[in-house]
Amino acid sequence: MATIDAAIAPARPVRRADWLGRSATFCYLAIAAGQLLFVAFILLYYYPPTLTGNFAAWNEKPIITGFVAGDTAGNLFFAVHVLMAAVLTFGGLVQLVPAIRSRWPALHRWNGRLYLVSALTLALGGFWMTWGRGTWLAIGGAIGITLDALLIIGFAALAWQAVRSRRFVDHRRWAIRLFAVASAVWFMRVGYMAWGLATGGAGIGKAMDGPFDLFLAFANSLLPLAVAELYLRADARGTPAARKGVAALLALSGLVILAGSAGAWTMMWGPYI
Repeated sequence: MATIDAAIAPARPVRRADWLGRSATFCYLAIAAGQLLFVAFILLYYYPPTLTGNFAAWNEKPIITGFVAGDTAGNLFFAVHVLMAAVLTFGGLVQLVPAIRSRWPALHRWNGRLYLVSALTLALGGFWMTWGRGTWLAIGGAIGITLDALLIIGFAALAWQAVRSRRFVDHRRWAIRLFAVASAVWFMRVGYMAWGLATGGAGIGKAMDGPFDLFLAFANSLLPLAVAELYLRADARGTPAARKGVAALLALSGLVILAGSAGAWTMMWGPYI
């Protein structure tokens, strides 16, 4: 589902029959719609109590470890985490728009720097909240978060190294991969909702320890990354058949994302704002 990356399509005109480019654009728009809903939720639910110091209000929504009385360091760390989540999510969407990159290169550069800092901050924060604060229910989920954090750090370093060396094609590829794994928290929520709508919640455990929970703990980063990789390879040197196949995958991913985002807003985000 990380086909979002497709949005950073190369700066070349889309051919009339280029279904890969059209499907990539559709998938990006589906992701953008869902992520903007997520940003709206963060801004409306978390920002007011966080900025006013009313940290206890976090717990009005079911959460694994939100406000803990007496845990000043942990509460402040969580506050930074939720504030940066909105910056990361919105910044990633902006960074993938080719028109912004070409017309306002300075904005693209500065937003890119902010995006890298936000991604690294959240990755390191994920490490600490998982293993320092114990914010997990099942060990599979904790390991999945750790893997995602390592991927974020690695891809961020490679994207930065590429742009510093002025290898812009490589930079674009690493930036797309970074976006895929940095969006894992959002992909997990959308994945849960899409699966719930399709199956009624089969394989989801009460403590997030069911077979689907274990699958999604890793798939929330690896599945988007795999789709992103298929797009990058098909776009660069794919045969006509491969391009059509990946285009179909992107279109299907976009539909799943729209369904999952609608479910997330209806059941996870909207009722709390």
